[in-house]
Amino acid sequence: MESRLYKMYKKDVVPALKEQFGFANVMQVPKVSKVVLNVGYGRMVKESAFIENVENTLKSITGQKPVHNKAKQSISNFKTREGMDIGMSVTLRGKRMYDFLDKLVNITFPRVRDFRGISPKSFDKQGNYSIGFKEHIAFPEIKSDAVDKLHGLQVIITTTAKNKEQGLSLLQKLGFPFKKD
Repeated sequence: MESRLYKMYKKDVVPALKEQFGFANVMQVPKVSKVVLNVGYGRMVKESAFIENVENTLKSITGQKPVHNKAKQSISNFKTREGMDIGMSVTLRGKRMYDFLDKLVNITFPRVRDFRGISPKSFDKQGNYSIGFKEHIAFPEIKSDAVDKLHGLQVIITTTAKNKEQGLSLLQKLGFPFKKD
């Protein structure tokens, strides 16, 4: 069964982008290739209860078990050693990715405190987008009364766009609420 957002992408977004950028082939139209959720817990590395809480949060938000990320090099000022666990991440593709994006746009963004839209300046040169959440309780799967410590998380949306303009247009047509500058 296809996701609601994927159906909208195929039916409405692809023809609109094809016309806007003058693509000759449907395969040239940019699409979302993956979504990565990141949580860094560097300062709390010694607290196993906090790490378990972060893991359960990511598991409930995405429906997948997170991967523990290790430090690539030692940094004495941050008290990290090479090979030490410093964060977690989950990569979503396919149907789960589209379901997550649909939930992000229609449910999570309206739940963020003082939300006035997302910044169109968070694109990189390849058209990928990065969003940071200060509090993970914006997601509907997290019950705010059961949370003892808040943590932030980062959502990175990777696209096949060639530049910022194509990436912005793709996400706007998918329904992302960008601020008007």
